[in-house]
Amino acid sequence: MTGELRTLRVLAIHAHPDDIELQCAGTLALLKQRGCHITLATMTAGDCGSAELGPEEIARVRRAESQASAALLGADCLCLEFHDLGIDHDTDSRRRVTESVRRARPDLVITAPPIDYMSDHEMTSRLVRDACFAASIPNYSTRQWDPAPILDKIPHLYYVDAIEGIDYFGNSLPTEFVVDISATFALKLEMLACHASQRNWLLKQHGLDEYLESCRKWSAKRGSEIGAAYGEAFTQHKGHPYPHDNRLHELLTG
Repeated sequence: MTGELRTLRVLAIHAHPDDIELQCAGTLALLKQRGCHITLATMTAGDCGSAELGPEEIARVRRAESQASAALLGADCLCLEFHDLGIDHDTDSRRRVTESVRRARPDLVITAPPIDYMSDHEMTSRLVRDACFAASIPNYSTRQWDPAPILDKIPHLYYVDAIEGIDYFGNSLPTEFVVDISATFALKLEMLACHASQRNWLLKQHGLDEYLESCRKWSAKRGSEIGAAYGEAFTQHKGHPYPHDNRLHELLTG
C-alpha cells in the first residue's frame, strides 16, 4: 500500500483563500506526510476581502498569501478565477470546475459543505459535487481549447465542517468522523497565518479578532470529540454513484 500512497492525488477546493487552511489543512498535512500529491484550489482570489484595498489589489495580496501557504505544505496552488459573491450554480461554472477537476486528476476531493453561512461556500459545494460526477463522463465537454482527459472514475468526495458547525438557524450540523490533527496543528496555524490580510477584514466585517485563536478553539472542540488535542471533522458524500468506502479514513488510520 505504500507505493499507492506515494502517488495518490488529493484535491482540496474551497471558495476563498484561507478557507482550506481553516477547515482541513491539518488533514492535508497528514496526507502529505503519507506521500500524497496535494493540490489546493480556491474558486476566487478573494477580491472582496478588504475594506481598504480595491478588488484587484487585495486579490494580488491574497494570491501571494495562498501561494505562501501552499509552499509550506509542498502543494500545488491554483485559482479558478471566479469573483467573490459571484459563484453561481450554472452550466458555465460547472464546466469550469469540471475542467479543473480533470486537470488535477484527484483520487480524493475535499470541498465546502452543502450548508454554510454564505452562498459562495454552498455554490462551491454544489459545483464540486457536480464536477466530480461529470469529470468521468466522456460526452461531457468543458468547452476548453485544450481540454484535459476525462477521469477514469468518480473520485471520493468529502465535505469539511460548516463554519462553527451550524446551519442558518444556529443548529448543530452532524458530521461523520473527526481526524486527529494534533501532530500537524502547528503547520495548520502556520499556513493560516500566511493569510495576514484577513485579520483586519475579519475584525471589521465579522467582529472577529485573533482568528488564529478562533481556529485553535474550534480545532480543540472537534479534537475533544475523539479524545485528541485538535481535530477536523468531515462528512463523506455517498449518493449514487459516488464511492462509499471511506478512503480518507483508511489512508489516515491504515
